Amino acid sequence: PQALFFFERCPSNTEAQNITHVSEFQLVSFSEDPDLQPILVGLFVSMYLVTVLGNLLIILAVSSDSHLHTPMYFFLCNLSFTDICFISTTVPKMIVDIQTHSRVISYEGCLTQMSIFAFFVCMDDMLLTVMAYDRFVAICHPLHYLVIMNPRLCGFLVLISVLVSLFDSQLHNLIVLQFTNFKDVEISNFFCDPSQLLNLACPDTFSNNILKYFLGVVYGLFPISGILFSYYKIVSSILRIPSSGGKYKAFSTCGSHLSVVCLFHAPAFGVYLGSTVSHSPRKVVLASVMYTVVTPMLNPFIYSLRNKDIKSALRRLHSRTV
Repeated sequence: PQALFFFERCPSNTEAQNITHVSEFQLVSFSEDPDLQPILVGLFVSMYLVTVLGNLLIILAVSSDSHLHTPMYFFLCNLSFTDICFISTTVPKMIVDIQTHSRVISYEGCLTQMSIFAFFVCMDDMLLTVMAYDRFVAICHPLHYLVIMNPRLCGFLVLISVLVSLFDSQLHNLIVLQFTNFKDVEISNFFCDPSQLLNLACPDTFSNNILKYFLGVVYGLFPISGILFSYYKIVSSILRIPSSGGKYKAFSTCGSHLSVVCLFHAPAFGVYLGSTVSHSPRKVVLASVMYTVVTPMLNPFIYSLRNKDIKSALRRLHSRTV
């Protein structure tokens, strides 16, 4: 197995002989109270099942109803599938850890989880950006919507999202593999968060922070900029609509997407970029739960409760099943 070393602080050249060999990391425990642990297990199992079943229902409703075979729902299906994979990367392991009172994850297991997590979190980000572009075309160029958002372009946008996410995942993996020294084996989160591993890496903390911020800008700020630009154009078009009813109808088609964007990006950016200055594991864990567990769970409710087409498709799916 690959060697892994840690120090309480980054070692100098003269301290090389004192390196202690380890092959695992320690994750944060939600609670040491044995009475609280069954409640936590039940809570996270329920949230996981709701997320998986809710997103599967969205996929089934869209795929079984020909009225929903449009670009917007095609991207929504991909987002639902990504959310299922996204939450499955962290929550099952966390539930087992709480149940078995274990906080240990092997070095190889940590890198694997980090790579898969980085892929799906980037995929989520990219799909939300693509969906913002889809809403921009639908509202700003409604007469040319089906021509612009043709099946070939939709497939190409999803493929680009997959390739960018794969590159992001492998880039994080290659960067962490370069480090053989770590300041500690305690990861301040319930999973192998890429930003936490970069914080623990030696020898040059400043360079690691610069690298982390650079990756955050490339894979976070650029998609956010695309979303903001799309909504700037959308709002400008909506304000030119003369009737208030028309304005409400136009903006209501974006409300669900905008809610998910805010729920996902605010805590995600807080964890990734704020982990350098924040030394409170509890705050990091709570913010991580928000965007890795709560947001994927709420997505089906946000899109179904605010969307008449989805609700109609679900009713038709239920009727056919019965």
